[in-house]
Amino acid sequence: MAGSGEVLLEVDGGVAIVTLNAPDRRNALTPAMAEELIATFDEVDAKPEVGALVIRAEGKSFCAGGDIATLTSAGKDPAAPEAYEGMGRIYDSFYRLGQVKVPTVAAVRGSAVGAGMNMLLAADLRIVAKDARLLCGFLKRGMHPGGGHFVILSRLIGREAAAAMALFGEEINGDKAVELGLAWRAPDDQNVDVQAIELAGRVASDPELARVAVGNFRKEVINGAVDWDVATQYERPAQMWSMRRSARD
Repeated sequence: MAGSGEVLLEVDGGVAIVTLNAPDRRNALTPAMAEELIATFDEVDAKPEVGALVIRAEGKSFCAGGDIATLTSAGKDPAAPEAYEGMGRIYDSFYRLGQVKVPTVAAVRGSAVGAGMNMLLAADLRIVAKDARLLCGFLKRGMHPGGGHFVILSRLIGREAAAAMALFGEEINGDKAVELGLAWRAPDDQNVDVQAIELAGRVASDPELARVAVGNFRKEVINGAVDWDVATQYERPAQMWSMRRSARD
């Protein structure tokens, strides 16, 4: 199926650069755009030469959340099959980003609201412009977040900050995001993409190792599913594989 051009993919030096390209609606996600994103992430996974992914956006906003027309239509009868499936595709798109087989970096400029927050939270690392505007915004719209928002936000910034943002509507900028542990760096707007791609390029230089390492990282660090002693045994096969590989080179 031919894409609409609302999601772009470029591969440069082992880094897949995925661009949200619907600036006329501030990159708000429709079910069709979400479908394109999922297909793009599938395409990235199928390219063994890719060792990292950067997700970025054209225009003045990273992502304004779910498209208003989609949300309004779904609000008439959220349980109706078409509405339920459409909202599900939007959720699936950022969940799929979290499952991409290579390390991922979100390069965030402008505003990220609602599902746009979920998109950047799904990445492994975030570079957020100093003057960016990060706002959960669901309750202000009269909506429960859904999409596991409370979980993915609180695992990064803790209960108190998550409550301030998700329940009480606090908006933060890039500097505050770094302070809270929601972002790694907060450069000026024009340097966001450059720094994100440079970081991605470091790990992308060894795609095979990057894919093995990020799988362990997400299982142990992000999900917090294993204790230290268990992690030692869990990591051993991957470490032995990397050592054998090095010895053969």
